[in-house]
Amino acid sequence: MNFQHTNKPFKVVISVGDESGIGPEIILKALCSNEIPKNIEFKLVGSKKNLQRIYEHLRSLGLENLANPKNLKIHDLEISSPNNNSKSSYGDSSFQYLKKAIEIVKEYPQSALVTGPICKKSWSLAGHDFSGQTEVLAQSCGVKNVGMLFTAKSPITGWRFNTLLATTHIALSEVPKKLSTELIHSKLDLFKDFCNTYNDKPTLKVAGLNPHAGEDGILGHEEKDWLNDALIKWEKKNRNIRLLGPLSPDSCWNSSVKAWSDKNAEKHDGILAMYHDQGLIPMKVIALNYSVNTTIGLPFIRTSPDHGTGFDIVGKGVAQSQSMVEAIKAAIEITNNSRLLNTH
Repeated sequence: MNFQHTNKPFKVVISVGDESGIGPEIILKALCSNEIPKNIEFKLVGSKKNLQRIYEHLRSLGLENLANPKNLKIHDLEISSPNNNSKSSYGDSSFQYLKKAIEIVKEYPQSALVTGPICKKSWSLAGHDFSGQTEVLAQSCGVKNVGMLFTAKSPITGWRFNTLLATTHIALSEVPKKLSTELIHSKLDLFKDFCNTYNDKPTLKVAGLNPHAGEDGILGHEEKDWLNDALIKWEKKNRNIRLLGPLSPDSCWNSSVKAWSDKNAEKHDGILAMYHDQGLIPMKVIALNYSVNTTIGLPFIRTSPDHGTGFDIVGKGVAQSQSMVEAIKAAIEITNNSRLLNTH
């Protein structure tokens, strides 16, 4: 993976996330991976003291392939709190790390952001009323149309598997209320721009909201009432895109399974899911640890592992770092194509 040469080295800024979770462990493991390019400058945003403490604990368990925080560039933030071990304290720290990391990335044109997992409950306890990191990124960059895209590159075929979410962190009961022609068109616009970096004439699929995509109104009316027409209108304006859907959600990802493991299988470039779990369940089942959360529509690329804080395995040294490795690799690869970078 060769990054475009410039006068300044390419920088990957990593926000360590919630330090009471597995974020620090998978970061220290990932930065020792042979899959990470050597000509990249990394800067971590977090507590140097906490990272060193976690490093020494993992070493005491016998782990050797770890980056030593003493040798890393760290923007050291020690967030004061009346109770440094509370969920709210860790929530506040991870929120402040993210905000500072965004500031740093904005200062460097040749940079990307990788974020460690956070705990939304801890953010809430700390008084930060955001449903996720994507929403903070959008507000911080003054961008309204952003997309939560999950992407994975198959180690078997090299095919890039992409699933974009039309709605993100909202209750299932709220999904039909949020969906609209305007929302679907805006997400497809973002998806088209992303997929065009790999294919001039991509094939995009759209999952229906209801079982069997509504079965012509019998199992739900949204497809019949407006979604069918919305897709037809968008496709007429984007003749270089092959658009399929709305498709029955229970079979929409079948072709993804084949494309992931068979070089000769028919490939598609992306699937638009109507809500969070509809897209994430097949994504995680098919791609396993190779799936990466990517925010598109920002003035820079942001990626993150597609898993959470893993509180149940903290301190055991068993956390898998592959998704963090893939997040770093994806941040570099995607940023390498300047067509993805929007100016706002």
